[in-house]
Amino acid sequence: MIEFYFNLSPNPMKVALLLGELALPYEPIPVDTRKGEQFAVDYLAMNPNGKVPAIIDDGTVIFDSNAILLYLAEKTGRFLPEPAQRGELLSWLMFVASGIGPYSGQAVHFRHFAPGTEEYAVNRYDFEVERHYKIVDARLADQPYMLGTSYTIVDMALWGWARLIPHVMGDPDAWDRFPNVKRLHDEINARPAATGVEQLRNQYQFKTEWDEDARGFMFPQLARLGIK
Repeated sequence: MIEFYFNLSPNPMKVALLLGELALPYEPIPVDTRKGEQFAVDYLAMNPNGKVPAIIDDGTVIFDSNAILLYLAEKTGRFLPEPAQRGELLSWLMFVASGIGPYSGQAVHFRHFAPGTEEYAVNRYDFEVERHYKIVDARLADQPYMLGTSYTIVDMALWGWARLIPHVMGDPDAWDRFPNVKRLHDEINARPAATGVEQLRNQYQFKTEWDEDARGFMFPQLARLGIK
């Protein structure tokens, strides 16, 4: 059985979506990052980067969410495009991994968590989030899914972050700017596997307090500035 190390943030949730779509049996193992469990010796031995998610599949360890999506899709032969589209698959999967995910994460950090006003940083990451989603929205204007007519792991990777667009952009009406992304988001949300993700989210409780310990674990760079 697959061991799935997770919390409720976007990257683990897209892996949870794929596990549900594949109907693969797995053992969910919560990693409470606000308690610093990602830095436990045993976890770092598995993922030296100290991030979630990670999986262990019959002794094989895979970390980084998009690597896990690709591994599971190739293992099962499902939710992949035709072989001729492999280049597109890799390109758009990495577009999410290197663009949408990091820029969204930084936008959330500087908008919601940075100590003090960071107008320049908020503007930069907000601009880049919008730019990336406009690219995706334009692509989805002409086809139902990111790779054409087939639902693939690229759509799941996108869904993981797209669920948080209003929060990332600090605007409850942000969806209005990306109607085609919203259409895909809503379609995936209606799938049984997405319902399973919500059940997983409701099944486990993680630390919610944003206290000094949580800040230290989540943002260890603050120690260099003497900020607690």
